[in-house]
Amino acid sequence: MQNVQALPNGQKARVSNFDSYMILIIDDEDKLRNLLGRILRAEGWEAIEAPDAKTGLKKLEQHADIEVVLCDVKLPDAHGVDMVAKLKDKNPHIEVILLTAYGNIADGVQAMKNGAFDYLVKGDDNEKIVPLLHRVLEKIHLTRKLQKLEKQTTKKYSFQNMVGKSPIFLQAIALAEKVATTDAPVLLTGETGTGKEVFAQAIHQASTRKEKNFVALNCSTFSREILESELFGHVQGAFTGANKDKKGLVEEAHEGTLFLDEIGEMPIDLQAKLLRLLETKEYMRVGDTKVLQANFRLISATNRDLKKESEEKRFRLDLYFRLNVFEIALPALRERKKDIPLIAEHFLQKYAVQVGKKNITLHPLFLEKLENYRWAGNIRELKIIIERAVILATDYELTVDCLPYELQLNLPALPTENVFAMSEIEKTHIQKVLAHTKGNKAETARLLEIGVATLYRKIEEYHL
Repeated sequence: MQNVQALPNGQKARVSNFDSYMILIIDDEDKLRNLLGRILRAEGWEAIEAPDAKTGLKKLEQHADIEVVLCDVKLPDAHGVDMVAKLKDKNPHIEVILLTAYGNIADGVQAMKNGAFDYLVKGDDNEKIVPLLHRVLEKIHLTRKLQKLEKQTTKKYSFQNMVGKSPIFLQAIALAEKVATTDAPVLLTGETGTGKEVFAQAIHQASTRKEKNFVALNCSTFSREILESELFGHVQGAFTGANKDKKGLVEEAHEGTLFLDEIGEMPIDLQAKLLRLLETKEYMRVGDTKVLQANFRLISATNRDLKKESEEKRFRLDLYFRLNVFEIALPALRERKKDIPLIAEHFLQKYAVQVGKKNITLHPLFLEKLENYRWAGNIRELKIIIERAVILATDYELTVDCLPYELQLNLPALPTENVFAMSEIEKTHIQKVLAHTKGNKAETARLLEIGVATLYRKIEEYHL
């Protein structure tokens, strides 16, 4: 529990929300420096004192946790305004507040130019210093949170954090790592749910543009008019409802990465505008005549065969060649079955923590069902299945009972050599009816208009 200390005037200090910050006070007036130290400690902060610039700089080297400096302008061995630059040179993230006995606008302006957070006149500081420190510490607190989120995002979307050891998956990662350090356009292909946006994020995080924006747009989400506005922006009055100017995502992605998902769904007239942008780096907002410049790295994704779409005149061939500088084909989950236990375990740990069911495990039969299933929705579908199973689990193990019924029956079945054979048609039909009745054999037999004994024989014959 934080101790509440008495202030010099006998009042009690309020408990601070920022109780883990270290503040350095540099001032040659012992009484004032000691008073400020007592005020800061009463607020719950750690205060370190220095009588001159030399000692202050040494204290800064000794204590890496110092994040705020209160510095007098007139020191015996330095000028406070110059000290701001020296302190910032030692630690660019440190915040500096200058104190002076005489208000000087020129000094204040120069101090702010050198990077000072604020500038106070002595005499006012006893009343203003604590609220001002709360402001600067709020800024530092928000910066800490932002840095933490950025680290989490970088880790989440790193190649090292991707789950899988199958050769086909590792090959896709290797290709992505090679192209990430370049500015070449990347085309990610593969079925829905194979992780194309995760790869796009990882490429961005491994690129020289990682400090800039990653902007994603799904081309299948909007109508043609809205998609153009989202991509290029618009000016006020461009169309009904355009009440003010709006930046497009192309502008937001400047110096960063633009990810266009489901690019095969883009209307063909917009494809022409995108092609011009890629070739000239120029575009115009909807309803405007002013030409704007854009510099971004393009990553696009599709589950369509764009070459075939181009041959059938549904996608521009010239745009296809422009996008397909470096193609990475992401494998379907059924092509990397050995990765299923690893991915399932990854999602299990994630959702077990979220719902408070720690130490939960996967039953071998549960894993067997997962490995034998034909994952039409790929990783996205597996993720949903595991989340659902964790919620349903009553013990510390995910069992077959936690799976959807059609997955328990291994539906849809893996294709055989002859999908047109009568036996395959009959097998698939029985599976569908069993799924419909949730495994009720008597009801299934009734709907199929066969005897229960015949149904059991069919189930054994087809290994259902």
